[in-house]
Parts: sequence; C-alpha cells; structure tokens
Amino acid sequence: MKIIDVRCVRYTGELEHPEPFWSERLRRPVDVYPEFAALGATDLPRTGPDRYRVESIFLHIDTDTGLTGTTAHISADQAHIVNTTLRPVLLGADPLATERLWDVGYRSSIHARRGAGMLALSAVDCALWDIRGQHFGVPCHVLLGGPTRSTVPVYVSTLGAALDRDSVRRTTRAVVDSGAKGIKWFPRVGPPDGAAGVRAVAELVETVRAEAGDDLEIMLDAWSSWDVAFTVDVARAIRDLGVRWIEEPLNTDDVAGYRRLREVLRGAGSTVAIAGGEHEYGRWGFAAFTAADVFDVYQPDPHWSGGISEVAKIASIVSAAGAPMIPHGQSMQCNAALTFAASPQLTPEMEYLTRLAPLYQHFLAHPITATDGMISAPTRPGLGMELDPDRIVTAEPVA
Repeated sequence: MKIIDVRCVRYTGELEHPEPFWSERLRRPVDVYPEFAALGATDLPRTGPDRYRVESIFLHIDTDTGLTGTTAHISADQAHIVNTTLRPVLLGADPLATERLWDVGYRSSIHARRGAGMLALSAVDCALWDIRGQHFGVPCHVLLGGPTRSTVPVYVSTLGAALDRDSVRRTTRAVVDSGAKGIKWFPRVGPPDGAAGVRAVAELVETVRAEAGDDLEIMLDAWSSWDVAFTVDVARAIRDLGVRWIEEPLNTDDVAGYRRLREVLRGAGSTVAIAGGEHEYGRWGFAAFTAADVFDVYQPDPHWSGGISEVAKIASIVSAAGAPMIPHGQSMQCNAALTFAASPQLTPEMEYLTRLAPLYQHFLAHPITATDGMISAPTRPGLGMELDPDRIVTAEPVA
C-alpha cells in the first residue's frame, strides 16, 4: 500500500443553534493589556435565524488501495506546512509505517518541533492511524492495545457559556442532568482584577456548587492567564468548595512558577490539583515536565502534541511518573482511541466540550457523543472519520 495523494480541503456548511454560539470567551494571556481584555466573544457568522456558517479544513491522505485517512479541523497554517513540507515525504510512502513517517516528518524541518510545524505533523499522524485501523478493520484503540473497558465517563467543558449567575445555574443543571461526572468553567478574570477578580471566581464556583450539590466535580481553566499570587488567592478562596483542579494557571514555559505554585499550595494544605500540558509538544517536553514535577494532571492534545503516535509515548512517561493523563479535548476520535487503550487508572475519563465537540465533528457522519455521562468504545474501523455529504455545502482544495 502506498500514499498517492495528500489533500487539504475546506468544507462549509450550516449549523443550527438556538442562541449565540459563543456567549462568552475564555481569558487569554494577552488580556494583561486592557484594550485586549475589553474585547468580547467573536461569534460565528450567521446565515439566518438560529443558523450559523461552519467552515473547517480537513486533511485527507489517499492510498492506492482506495483507503483514505482523515483528520478534521486543521488550520490554514497547518495546511500550508502539510502541502509544502510534509506532502513531498509522504507521497509514495507506506502509510502503515507510522513511526518512520513521524520521524521523517519531524526531521524534515528543524523548526517544526513546536508550534504550527508540530500541529501539522500531528494532523498527518492522526490521518495515518485512521488508515491503519481501516486497513486492519478495527478501531484504532484495538491497535493500541485496547479496549481496556467498554465505556468511559466524561466531564463537560463549558467553553463559550455565559457567566452570569442565571446562565451558570442553567448550564450547571443541564450538565448534572446529563449524568456527566464533572464540569469545567473558564473565568474571564485574572491578576489585573485583583481581589475583585478572586471574589468573582469564588462566586462562580459557589453558584455551581449550590446548583450541583456535592457530587459533581468542578474544575477551572485559566488558559495560561493567571500568575502564582492570583492562583494561590483563588485556591484559598475556594478551599472549602471542593474544586478538583485549576488548569493552566501559568504560561506553559513557566516551569519555575509552576514548581513554586505547587510548593505554596501544598504548604497551605490546599487539595486543589494543578493540571496542564495541552500547549506542550512531544515526548521531550513532557519528560521535562514530569522530571520537574509541575503538574498533578497531564493533558496532552493529540492534535497538537504530535498525534496518536506521540501521545502514546507521552502516556508511558506520565504513567511512569505516577500521574494521571486526560487528553485535551480537541479531537474526540483521537482522544477516544488513546483513552480506550489506556489503563483506567492512567486515564479515568474524557473531556467533552459542549460547543467545540459538535462544531469540530459537524461534517462527520458518526460523531462521538456522550450518553448518560458516558462515551462508549468506538466500533468503526480506524477513527470513524467518514464524512456526511448532506452536511457539506461547498468543498474546495486548500493549496
């Protein structure tokens, strides 16, 4: 079997949604500058009442046997790198030789070990795993050693949800009623907001806890936009509210800050965990993280961290460090493949983003969804990336 073509295709369609798709945005690192902090959420373009335009670039790798491997929702930057750097080394190659192709792709550009280059290689690797599964007629988690179980619980990420109290109550109630085990919120405040910002985070958590009761796990995601002092103040303010973790409070490169943060929290008797790693790349970055003992929970993203091949290696590193690994939720298909091949102790659950998961799977015929708070082990060969032609309005190649 040989690779005969590598295609990036932009699909457009329409998504029905009864309210603004993005009611709120997450806090961003650049929000330390007031002019950026003042910016609101940018919604999807409307095509009519309760309808939005959806646009997504897909990567397709075609073989001479008729099999096509697919990765959903890549960026224009990734598509450019795939077309200019990776396509020449993929054409004519054996798509089952994923380790060789990953290594060749990694070595083909010395500046691609982080950022857009690694994201492009990640997309290629995921598409190759889709081919592997289809070739052998089994879901990818089987090729990785699974299934380790038949179902996995989910926690729900509320990215994009409104943060006023009534909306928080409604969103929390919906998550409780769905059967999910946990809920993650994205506060808009940060260090420039001082004590008022700390109170705002505490009030958010108090509202969620009052609506959810004691059983629902609560997590917070700061998206690399806090500092040590603000995070410590928040941890103190929510100490009695049972928050499971604070995610990415610091910039990913601030290893010293993370070590200091965990030392302070432990010394204060805080039980809140620190999670992160979604913006790190490759096994080397995670080996450095575990050596420095910076996180309680590790969250590599297979669409960013090197693909399924690389996150499988990262899983071994994290497991040897005695920590859990819950893949970041960009790709439900890749995350399911890795999760259902992992020990329940290493990866006890999956993330489900209430807006991004449907958006990123919009053009798929068989999207992965949760039922009663659980995701079932995939049964379709490969990653289950078959497209639904009825959802595609236009399709055009991306050069």
